[in-house]
Amino acid sequence: MYKNTTSIKQWAEDDRPREKMMLKGKANLSNSELLAIVIGSGTKKKSAVQVASEILTTCDNNLYLLGKLTLADLMKFNGIGEAKAISILAVLELGRRRSNEDTPKNPIMNTAKDIYNYVKSDFLDLQHEEFRVLGLSRSNKVLGNILISKGGRSGTIADGKLIFKELLDIKASSCILLHNHPSGKLEASVQDVSVTKRIAEFGKMIDLPVLDHVIITDNGYYSLLENGRF
Repeated sequence: MYKNTTSIKQWAEDDRPREKMMLKGKANLSNSELLAIVIGSGTKKKSAVQVASEILTTCDNNLYLLGKLTLADLMKFNGIGEAKAISILAVLELGRRRSNEDTPKNPIMNTAKDIYNYVKSDFLDLQHEEFRVLGLSRSNKVLGNILISKGGRSGTIADGKLIFKELLDIKASSCILLHNHPSGKLEASVQDVSVTKRIAEFGKMIDLPVLDHVIITDNGYYSLLENGRF
């Protein structure tokens, strides 16, 4: 029975990315070749490298944009079924997690940039808003990075009671509020400022101050403290 897929083993010697990696090292493979190894096989008319190249072309050969594709997006490509799409997403997720592995377990947060560098991978590629809080010690060491809520593309709920319950559970002395803007807009809304002030007022009452509220996007951050908004 004729198989309508072209496996890596059937390719010409020069087109075998696995063998090329063994001979020349992983750094000498193109993005298409690396992705082809993940895909494993192509279609009746296209090799896995060609399928991979087609996917990357739609992303301008940009791995950041590739990471934005969903399971449904990937399955639109000829030769990419659910299993292969899941494999691609799994590899991309491993890469995202690896970028956060070098972060010290209890780093010190002295500036909004410190905060951004510490949490940016938690928000990377999200298409919905999430609200998090960093619980800090008296010396500003991170005691916990807590997910409070998930919302839609334009908002999420910041429950003050839940925030401070979580902070008290880890014996935090102060905190940093965090949420993302999937739209990429680096600016605090009127509601962002209002929520920050409300939570900060409650924090003062129990001697657990809110030090800042940092808005995160894939391309940067906005500190309400640094911009005089709270």
